[in-house]
Amino acid sequence: MSRTTRRRFLQTTAAAGLAGWSFAISGTKASGNVLGANDRIRVAVAGLHGRGGSHVNAYLGMSGVEVAYLVDPDVRQFAAKVKQVRQKRGYEPKTVQDIRKVLDDPSVDVVSIATPNHWHSLMTVWACQAGKDVYVEKPCSHNVWEGRKAVEAARRYKRIVQHGTQSRSERSWWQTIAHLRSGKYGKLLVAKGYCYKRRRSIGFRKPKPVPDWLDFNIWLGPAPQQPFHRNLVHYNWHWFWDTGNGDIGNQGVHQMDIARWGIAGATLPRKVISFGGRLGYRDQGQTPNTQVAIMDFDGGVRLVFEVRGLKSPRKITNEFYTTEGMLTNGRFLPKGAKRAEPLPPIDVSPGPGGGNHFANFIEAVRSRNVQDLNADIEEGHLSSALCHLANISYRLGEQVPFVPRTKAFGQDKLAYEELMSMEEHLAGENGLKLEAETYTLGARLQVDAQRETITNRTDAAELLTRRYRKPFVVPERV
Repeated sequence: MSRTTRRRFLQTTAAAGLAGWSFAISGTKASGNVLGANDRIRVAVAGLHGRGGSHVNAYLGMSGVEVAYLVDPDVRQFAAKVKQVRQKRGYEPKTVQDIRKVLDDPSVDVVSIATPNHWHSLMTVWACQAGKDVYVEKPCSHNVWEGRKAVEAARRYKRIVQHGTQSRSERSWWQTIAHLRSGKYGKLLVAKGYCYKRRRSIGFRKPKPVPDWLDFNIWLGPAPQQPFHRNLVHYNWHWFWDTGNGDIGNQGVHQMDIARWGIAGATLPRKVISFGGRLGYRDQGQTPNTQVAIMDFDGGVRLVFEVRGLKSPRKITNEFYTTEGMLTNGRFLPKGAKRAEPLPPIDVSPGPGGGNHFANFIEAVRSRNVQDLNADIEEGHLSSALCHLANISYRLGEQVPFVPRTKAFGQDKLAYEELMSMEEHLAGENGLKLEAETYTLGARLQVDAQRETITNRTDAAELLTRRYRKPFVVPERV
């Protein structure tokens, strides 16, 4: 696409949400050209609180990479990061609150996104349209539809887009998945992911005037207009549907990605059901702190995901149950055995970058080869979509009592086992009186994996996307 044609295209998308401003897609020095080791790559890091600090640290540790911009609607985040860059590299990056001020700068090659989830896809699309490569944190989307738009933008503008699921750069997981796929350890029956991570109550925060250090309009971006309160900025936005996706879409998307990775050829499931609740306390949060998702894939393989946010032994991992036993990271436990055995080395490993996910991304930026990426945007989109599908089932569920136990699962033994395990966690580990408690039994969803839609409920299909707040609109045509 020529510069003129790209400008014309952006003008046509204004009605879809870019009204009132535009940026030129003029490309960067990375556009279409293989870069040598001495070519400097200039990065804008967007979102500096929390994970954004890891982005800054990673790029400062690489030769030939410059942190050119720091982007955050909270101006308090700038001083420490500017000082860090100055002390390590001897220059000061530019600081802006609005990512749009970066996109028209042709000297910027990369946008590295560590914002709240509701910004991930839109910022990816905008950056691709502006000729920038992208590293986007997990999940790459806030809903299924916009994740696919991010993929489409990466392909249309021939951008390198890495998803922040770092396990895809870990050699041990590549080895484990290769052993699983070999068939030597039996046929895969169930892929399990665990996110047992203590999440305490966030209490209740009343609306307050927007503080002078925050551009709340930019922070909200695509999310609906709403009052400011301190449970949004920072971090606790994860537990609100407008901005986050709960822990299944926070820590959990890493393990969801590994679980799907282990199922050969898996895209989206045929069926999904999820159940759980925000249990053990009452607070302002909306997403579940206790959640089970069960998904059925072609070939009879099932994926089970568990979230436990109350008191529990920490468990962040994956297990693959086969006809012969269970594989986990680097080990195999045969059926009937009490001790797992190490998996032997196998000739497979991640792409360039030496196991460093950011380095793998920069190597692909230099080579212009999407195949060099360990976690291409499409892989990220599909794994993120699994989290979204589980949440859609949950959000459309109904409240049911723990006692008497539901018969809604019919003959599904696995589902009942998961429900009983959840009950033992709540009652045994956390002392909940289940006779007085209810939980959310999610809707059963039927999924058309090819069309990425839900076929049996129109209300579920509506949750595949969202109403965007202008001008922060993910365009229909990217």
